[in-house]
Amino acid sequence: MSTILSHKEIDALIKKQDLVIRPLLEESQIGEVSIDFRLGTNFLVSSLGRNPLITTSLNEEFGKSQDLKSFFSETRRQLGETITLYPHQTVLASSLEYVKLPKDILLSLNMRSSYSRLGLTLSTIAQPGYCGCLSLELTNNNLCPINLTVGSRIFQGILHKISDEVNYFKVNRKYSCAIRPQPAKISSDNDLIILNNLWKKINNK
Repeated sequence: MSTILSHKEIDALIKKQDLVIRPLLEESQIGEVSIDFRLGTNFLVSSLGRNPLITTSLNEEFGKSQDLKSFFSETRRQLGETITLYPHQTVLASSLEYVKLPKDILLSLNMRSSYSRLGLTLSTIAQPGYCGCLSLELTNNNLCPINLTVGSRIFQGILHKISDEVNYFKVNRKYSCAIRPQPAKISSDNDLIILNNLWKKINNK
């Protein structure tokens, strides 16, 4: 069971510094049950390359394992500048704010309604105890390009209080304490390594 925190509870956590959000440029970013977050300045933009597909498998039937970063181009914008998402394009971004969550608070993220109505989607969470800028996987599902202003409040987070505290750093984390967007690190998933070994055994590799 979890409970959603109210404006009063969020404000109390910030004042006690149990919840860190920096910079919080306007107090109005804290709503009745949510917090508005701003689009940061660093981006990984998906682009077409020489490889015919992105493979998430370690099996060598499609060639050797790929560096997934090669499917993205790194770019940076200043506050007030814009970045364009083309139809069906995915852009990896991060929040302008640095966040440190309490050990018993989970943060779920979604687009603000005004941006969702344009066809932009985002759905992710930050685990209790997380620290770093928030990771954004933005996708334009519209038929038209969409221009976003860097620094604008494009997404919101809802804080959920859980029954027990969680030690975020008890296990190795692939994306912990990130301050810039990072490409997927699928190849380090243990289940893929196990399945790849099974594939090799079946195919006498």
